Amino acid sequence: MVFAVEEINRDQTLLPGLKLGYRIMDSCDHVHTSLQALLSLLSQMDEKASPKMEKAKFQRSIVSSRAVAESSLSGCLAGLPVAAVIGLASSSPTRAVAHTVGPFNIPLDDYSQYGIQAFTRQFRERGGCVAFHITLPKSPSVAQIGSMTDRLQSSTARVVVVFATEGQLVALFSELSQRNVSGIQWVASEAWVTASLLTSVGFQSLLEGTVGFSFPGVFIPKLNDFLLSVRPSPRPGMEFVNLFWEELFDCKLNFDPIKDNGVAVKKKCSGLEDLSDTDSGYTDVSPVRISYNVYKAVYAISNALHRLLTCDGGTCELLPFTSKELLNHLKAVNFTDHFGEKVHFDTNGEPVPLYDIINWQKDSEEKMRFIKVGSYDGSAPMGQQLHIEQDTIVWTKGQRHVPLSQCSIPCPAGTRKATRMGQPPCCFDCLPCADGEISNQSGSTECTKCPEYYWSDKEKVTCIAGVEEFLSYSDSMGIILVTLTLLGVSLTTVITTVFHRFRSTPIVKANNSEISFLLLASLKLCFLCSLVFIGQPSEWTCRIRQAAFGVSFVLCLSCLLVKTIVVLLAFKANSPRSKTLRLFGPIQQRILILCTTAPQICLCAGWLIAAPPFPFRNPDYQASTGKIVLECKEPWPPGFYLVLGYIGLLAFFCLLLAFLGRKLPDTFNEAKLISFSMLIFWAVWLSFIPAYVSSPGKFTVAVEIFAILASSFGLLVCIFVPKCYIILLQPERNVKKAMTGKLSK
Repeated sequence: MVFAVEEINRDQTLLPGLKLGYRIMDSCDHVHTSLQALLSLLSQMDEKASPKMEKAKFQRSIVSSRAVAESSLSGCLAGLPVAAVIGLASSSPTRAVAHTVGPFNIPLDDYSQYGIQAFTRQFRERGGCVAFHITLPKSPSVAQIGSMTDRLQSSTARVVVVFATEGQLVALFSELSQRNVSGIQWVASEAWVTASLLTSVGFQSLLEGTVGFSFPGVFIPKLNDFLLSVRPSPRPGMEFVNLFWEELFDCKLNFDPIKDNGVAVKKKCSGLEDLSDTDSGYTDVSPVRISYNVYKAVYAISNALHRLLTCDGGTCELLPFTSKELLNHLKAVNFTDHFGEKVHFDTNGEPVPLYDIINWQKDSEEKMRFIKVGSYDGSAPMGQQLHIEQDTIVWTKGQRHVPLSQCSIPCPAGTRKATRMGQPPCCFDCLPCADGEISNQSGSTECTKCPEYYWSDKEKVTCIAGVEEFLSYSDSMGIILVTLTLLGVSLTTVITTVFHRFRSTPIVKANNSEISFLLLASLKLCFLCSLVFIGQPSEWTCRIRQAAFGVSFVLCLSCLLVKTIVVLLAFKANSPRSKTLRLFGPIQQRILILCTTAPQICLCAGWLIAAPPFPFRNPDYQASTGKIVLECKEPWPPGFYLVLGYIGLLAFFCLLLAFLGRKLPDTFNEAKLISFSMLIFWAVWLSFIPAYVSSPGKFTVAVEIFAILASSFGLLVCIFVPKCYIILLQPERNVKKAMTGKLSK
């Protein structure tokens, strides 16, 4: 600023006859110090007996030296108040100053707060999502730094946009570097994108690849010579330069007596040290960026004064003016500076947005350099223009490809997004689609249900036709059951043949051969009816299977009931020609069998006519395996349980009567054999009910077939095998005396 003021004062074409003065006050980038400097400035103005405070606003962040810099008119305007204030580089102190000087028509931007809000809003409008916000305290504690570091380290979002000054970031970056955190892509605001303080070796692994917007940089002629000509001085107002000198050369100026309290003191400064021998941000003037803004600020104020004071004809007419008048002229400033840049302000008081895009890259000497990789021009004739040389950018960790930053990676196909409570939409969990649902593209928010009879594949990506499942003849279970069925039929046929071959023998005659043959025929039907349950269900098999099962077993139990009654009556009668036996002869036996079988026939006929079972594709079974069970649907389930209940009623009477005759003589104890067969029958069917209800799909059919076969084998083996054993292996017992118990032992 001093260089610009002196340059204007030497060149009398802008403000002829006038000279600009200045006062620079250090804010230390702190709110309290800034306000103290401002109040000190105002009190000094009052000491000059200024009737009014004359000030004007320039722009939000233009001073990199963290100083409140004021430019005042001196010389012929020595008695007038301060004309303009050039504000601070950081937003927080500037906000405090703005609130203080606001009543004097000097409004300023709260840049950091509003900047991050504007960025977040526009970023979301373009489809982006901000995973988290962190507010950097002015003087953060160790705990606060640790908490912020934990948040950055744990997040999966790898691009972090930072609106702050380098002074605010040193503690945070130091903690991140100590934890060896890397891989974060930093996007810097112009306040720190060219901060030399952060380019030290300790920060390189963390900050390499940083990108950000910076003010355009230019080479200002003679600025380097001017900076190198600065010298310390005991004059008032030179304290800032003196402190800088002592810090740079690590010495002590002898303007004040050096106190020696027994502690080693620094060497003395001569004040003639050569600045050109140093390497610091102070002497790095090619190109300058924030300093260029200060340079333009001074020229903008000078141009406003030129118009306000009507500087024509080689001199400026000195007239009283107010801060509002200067502010109005400052808003209307429109000139081209020495570097070809047009300087003017929009309706909000903002300067033309011109930026360089800066990328932090290491050079061959492993030093961090600020490389221009693009530009942004908000005043282009064709509208806003953003130009990026992407091939020249080095991203974080020295990578050449654009980094990917996501709070949560897109959900793969087969899953859906589930938002996390209290977190932004971009932070979510991926849940697998439910059975029978799919998502065939990544990032799906919902899963799509498959059409009926279609199921999702294992990956939940494609709907596939369900595999029809039924108890097939080719299944291992089906083969076993068919084998057992054929075995039962074969065994029944063999026993029938044996009984027919020896039908004239006493043991066959004594067992009521007619009822025995009818019982064997019904058992054969019981075995054969199980075959109707195997194979793909059809309309006729669904109707015939339960009816065949119900009628066959009732016929079988009716025969057993008759045999049991005959046995009991035979041993209770006094003689073979007893009236009791004549009353329950063959005709009565046939009538009883017919009467006990007829209700089951009527029940099955009514059931099949009124609500017949039908083949049904059940898509609700085993969705995870995509199987559709072909089964017989029972539209009236009570029909099946009535059929089963009637069978149970006959089995109960058979068991009861057989139990009553269990103590008959061993020579003819068919009642005991019937009792044992009925116990097996009841054990099988009592186990069948819970197994039938709980078995899924085709196993329901398998359970019923197993119950049919087990009970049929139980009846066949218990009642007929002992008799066949005597007929074939012990023919000597197959005589009449043995049947009457008169065979000598």
